[in-house]
Amino acid sequence: ETTRFRSLRDAFIRRLRPGARTFAGDAATIASPCDAIVGAHGRVADGAVWQVKGFPYRLDELLPDPALAARFANGAFVTLRLTAAMYHRFHAPADLTVEAVTYQSGDCWNVNPIALKRVERLFCRNERAVIEARGAAGQPLLLVPVAAILVASIRLTFLDTERTLRERGPGRTSCDVTVTKGTEMGWFEHGSTIVMFLPEGARLGPELREGQPIRAGEPLARW
Repeated sequence: ETTRFRSLRDAFIRRLRPGARTFAGDAATIASPCDAIVGAHGRVADGAVWQVKGFPYRLDELLPDPALAARFANGAFVTLRLTAAMYHRFHAPADLTVEAVTYQSGDCWNVNPIALKRVERLFCRNERAVIEARGAAGQPLLLVPVAAILVASIRLTFLDTERTLRERGPGRTSCDVTVTKGTEMGWFEHGSTIVMFLPEGARLGPELREGQPIRAGEPLARW
């Protein structure tokens, strides 16, 4: 119901009541950062990732730095699609230190399942942010929020700036921000996608299935 909001935008970026999402689990548990539909997921194979079956893309095309791509070349990934009706804010999936954010300008293709089967390397074309972070024991983790149709900005709450399509990218901002598991990290103004990358040795939950709905805070993987 949107009648209690001043605008459709306010409905999209609404906050939930306290306690509506619980980030539980031990320090080794990596939670879903957002409410989403689970998309393509699995192991990164020598730097290759799938947006859907038959549509691969490469980490060194998605990410701004070849050395960063190499760090996750044999890790794990999971694609999380936020639909327009979902809660649009995303949170820290673990206790993290955010080390840098790179903004990459680009297109705003729709990221729905039909588009993923028609537009090759879609995530590499769209506007996106690359959030570089480390876990409490130094484990690397990437969150890549990808913008989509009707989304003109990605807002990160730990940076005092807003990134928009009017800016040329990539643009890297170094930072040293500590966030605890469940801390709000940002939002989209419409449905979109977050791709999470984990290092070699991290394990996705064996129960994960493509098309499965998941809520922010629910277990997703383990270090």
